Amino acid sequence: MLKILKYLIPKEWAQAAFCLVLIVTQVWLDLKLPDYMAEITQLVQTPGSEMGDIWNAGGYMLLCALASLTTAVIVGFFAARIGSSFSQRIRGLIFNKVESFSMEEINNFSTSSLITRSTNDITQVQMLIIMALQIVIKAPIMAVWAITKIAGKGFEWTVVTGAAVMIVLVTVIFLMIFVVPKFRMMQTLTDNITRVTRENLTGLRVVRAYNAEDYQEDKFEEANHELTYVQLFTTRAMSVMMPIMTIIMSGLSLAIYWVGAYLLNAASPFPVGAPGTASFVPSEKMEVFANMVVFSQYAMQVIMAFMMLVMIFIMLPRASVSAKRINEVIDTKPRIKDGTKTKGVDGKVGEIVFNNVSFKFPDAEDAEEYVLEDISFSVKRGETVAFIGSTGSGKTALINLIPRFFDATKGEVLVDGVNVKDYKVESLMNKIGYVPQKAVLFKGTVESNIAYGDNGSKNAKAESNEVKWAAHLAQGADFIEGMEGGYGAEISQGGANLSGGQKQRLAIARSIFRRPEIYIFDDSFSALDYKTDSVLRKALKNETKGVTNIIVAQRIGTIMDADQIIVLDEGKIAGKGTHKELLETCSVYNEIAVSQLSEEELAS
Repeated sequence: MLKILKYLIPKEWAQAAFCLVLIVTQVWLDLKLPDYMAEITQLVQTPGSEMGDIWNAGGYMLLCALASLTTAVIVGFFAARIGSSFSQRIRGLIFNKVESFSMEEINNFSTSSLITRSTNDITQVQMLIIMALQIVIKAPIMAVWAITKIAGKGFEWTVVTGAAVMIVLVTVIFLMIFVVPKFRMMQTLTDNITRVTRENLTGLRVVRAYNAEDYQEDKFEEANHELTYVQLFTTRAMSVMMPIMTIIMSGLSLAIYWVGAYLLNAASPFPVGAPGTASFVPSEKMEVFANMVVFSQYAMQVIMAFMMLVMIFIMLPRASVSAKRINEVIDTKPRIKDGTKTKGVDGKVGEIVFNNVSFKFPDAEDAEEYVLEDISFSVKRGETVAFIGSTGSGKTALINLIPRFFDATKGEVLVDGVNVKDYKVESLMNKIGYVPQKAVLFKGTVESNIAYGDNGSKNAKAESNEVKWAAHLAQGADFIEGMEGGYGAEISQGGANLSGGQKQRLAIARSIFRRPEIYIFDDSFSALDYKTDSVLRKALKNETKGVTNIIVAQRIGTIMDADQIIVLDEGKIAGKGTHKELLETCSVYNEIAVSQLSEEELAS
């Protein structure tokens, strides 16, 4: 938990120090109240006391209470300010850290877990910081100060108070032993229920299409029941604390007054108010009575201090687990590290070379688990190179090595004559227009989604013209201009209000808008009909001359005109050449062609 506090800035430490001064002042004011109460008690029991003296003591007592309230409000204000700004900073750190992760690090944390860590976990830490500034600092100061105040005012009372404190400590320790493991479990179960909810929302169409509502409800109920059971256990265990504290406080008060009654009786040979005696307390008895009043108040302050610490003990286990989970994300070292180069070798723009590249996923241990083995090929500027193969042959894994979503295990990948590992990641990405298998759109407008990758390099008018140019080239202008608002039409989260083909065309337009050196299309034409697919590829070839195209496809019709087709089979190159060459030399390609093309198309 203490490790995460290093992210507090000097300004917040200064505010915390100011809070400390105010808390010490507040404790001093709180501990002055019993003194004034004892003074008032003595004045009331002393014959001939002036009413004005009692009013003066009461007035000072009231001023102390008001001043204590004022300091408490100020401390609360600064505590909330520190907690809020701290949580804002941590959320930013986690978000920026996750953005720097490669696919390897992303796969180590589930999406639902990252969401929980960015929201619920940070809230737990924030609440603890706010409470700690108000309570953790105050409670020990108050306890120690109150104990020094009552020291020497009665051995019997001290023993009674010490016994009460020991009972409180034993109860807290006993509960923590059983409850802390459950708090750790609670955060994992929160991840789980977030995952189930997210899956249900994102897959709602599939759920309804398969009438799987009952199945999803059962999954959610199971996750919900597990979380509820653990929450009930921890809540019930912690709820025991308050009744115990109340019993201890009441019992302590009773014990103090019982001991006080005993001492009062022992201090005078006759009871107060007995026949033939004065109606006021004798001086020795008055001192015992005043000490009893003061001691009872200070003892309550000690117990209150421990009660405040108990509140922290209730929050600390869960917040500690949350802090550990936050630190896991922030302290994760990205495997993909920035190089130093920002541009390639002169005269090699748009060139890609794979030299004996092999790749296996980072969590794979056996040599047999290589996804790609000994891949070598080169692509010149302006060429179109296509990859085809059966599902699981390694096509997507291969093209993911170019933008460094993963790094090659063996060999090297060169872009513009420079190893991709030597590039600054930002510079490498600016060379590439990437269109993934699943078109990803963001909530906003059509224009904002197409202009997503401009990095602020164009003015508004030029950007608008470029957006329209990219949309026309991607064969999306017709449906865009038919939408209400045109290029200003709203796109819902994930592009849920668009068809699959429309989303793909917007994703392709986004890559075109960047005017990159290299296009990477990862099966990005699969949702398009043959006509649109053909027209789009011809438009790309005509309008983007000199730009290298890397295409992954399942349909041979999409890649027949490629300058070079590479056939992958179980992670190895099974064939390389043009469409006609592969029909004659590559059995794997021939099988795919026969399954997709008619005899006329094969003969042409």
